Amino acid sequence: MHRKSLTKRDLANKLNMRLGFSKNNSLLLVADFFETMANELIKSKKIKITSFGTFQVFDKKSRVGRNPKTKKEYQISARKVVRFKPSYLVKKKINNS
Repeated sequence: MHRKSLTKRDLANKLNMRLGFSKNNSLLLVADFFETMANELIKSKKIKITSFGTFQVFDKKSRVGRNPKTKKEYQISARKVVRFKPSYLVKKKINNS
């Protein structure tokens, strides 16, 4: 069975259940956490969370892409992407589940 994605609301509900915060405060906490992460990635281009992993911003060059159906070529513009590298502990946990 396919599980749905974990949403900000789901995370807020977990905080509400475990820590007893109000649902509104939990939602604000989750939103603030992700806003802080995004701002830190913009500022320093790298976030390392011990025992979880590293988020890092990389620059991708522009390149030629093709529509596989029509074979028409088009230019894909240069952009920044975020990559995540899980820690050893996270890899181990995922592979043992």
